[in-house]
Amino acid sequence: MSSKELIKVASFKGIQVTGVTISTHGRLFANFPRWHENLPFSVVEVSLNGEYHPYPNAEWNTWNGKPEENKFTCVQSVVAHENSLFVLDPASPMMKGVVGHAALYEFDLTTNELINKWIFDESIAPEKSYLNDLRIDREAGKIYITESGMGAIVVLDLKTNIPRRLLDNHSSTKSEDVWLTVEGERWVKEGQKPQMHADGIALSPDKQYLYYHALTGYTLYRVPTQALNDESLSEKELEGKVENLGKTSAPDGMLFDHLGNLYLGDLEKNAILYRTPEGELKTLVQDAELKWPDTFSIDEQDNFYVTTSRIHQMEGDISDLEFNIFKIPLSAI
Repeated sequence: MSSKELIKVASFKGIQVTGVTISTHGRLFANFPRWHENLPFSVVEVSLNGEYHPYPNAEWNTWNGKPEENKFTCVQSVVAHENSLFVLDPASPMMKGVVGHAALYEFDLTTNELINKWIFDESIAPEKSYLNDLRIDREAGKIYITESGMGAIVVLDLKTNIPRRLLDNHSSTKSEDVWLTVEGERWVKEGQKPQMHADGIALSPDKQYLYYHALTGYTLYRVPTQALNDESLSEKELEGKVENLGKTSAPDGMLFDHLGNLYLGDLEKNAILYRTPEGELKTLVQDAELKWPDTFSIDEQDNFYVTTSRIHQMEGDISDLEFNIFKIPLSAI
């Protein structure tokens, strides 16, 4: 596919975007982690003309250098589900460690008011943790979260409001010993080989499996949600339910469509792939403009949205860099 199939929806100059989500009513939201000084906002709603404003209001998006109630600290992910917007805040500015507590917020999209808040203590989100992305199964009353700082899956029970930290000693949630080469250059972070653990996350359309992937790694895993939610299983028994699905690209975002295709970023090739229900890997789009395809969302008209977070260019001055949200009509596949 050529670059003309990438439709630019919004652009943020010098403001690094990671997450994007679109609601069933077509409301588009994006988020910006606090990885740089002077971040003007953490969550915005994006208008059809590409303009944006802080969500739910400016006050939530005002950071005074310390954790405060009902204010975002360092937002990594936004997910619209039914009539709610979920905002995941790992609370680790500059990725230097949790300040206060990591949290998950739920806003009512009719009133734009906060309706739920879950605070994660050190047993779920330790200091070196980084809660990364989430998927929701309202029917089962569960929210699944990847933790990429140390490597784990967090399962939040919406009936009891009790979270569990799982698979945190298992290789499936850990970085692999690999160097990523992005846009022709080896990705180095503060002079070191980056180690980003469980990151991409996707819930199968039938909700029977949770798929996940380390960012610095090439192996796709899945685990039955029934096993994740069976509290009678020992740690070893749960680990025994994890399936290795073989090699893929090194992705950041992952998402299923309603046909059972699993979309994965290919950070090293400026591309987005999809894995068919039969397990075949195909390319949706490859384009030089896809500078670190990060997070995905699909609207009711089968348009695919992706952010370019340019994480490989994070170090140093980013004020002149353009971070985009693109739209790709899925009818093309």
